[in-house]
Amino acid sequence: MGWLWAIIVGLVLGLLAKAIIPGKQHLPLWLTVILGIIGGVAGNAIARAAGVDATAGIDWWRHVFQLVMAIILVGLGDKAWTAARGDRRSA
Repeated sequence: MGWLWAIIVGLVLGLLAKAIIPGKQHLPLWLTVILGIIGGVAGNAIARAAGVDATAGIDWWRHVFQLVMAIILVGLGDKAWTAARGDRRSA
């Protein structure tokens, strides 16, 4: 069940990151989900290091760290994807 939640959270984080980043991103959905999952895991690690991973109620700071990491990774991933594909445009 943990993997299912990781995929769902990764999808949500990745899509939110794509919505927040200005301009059009050329990442495929599968790569957006993977980067969202990695962003969620990295955000959890940062929240744990900052001491805000387990608070009473909703862990808003943990979610903020997860979203910021997803935004960074999706932005970098889009640049890498575009550079790797060259001038070809996705259909």
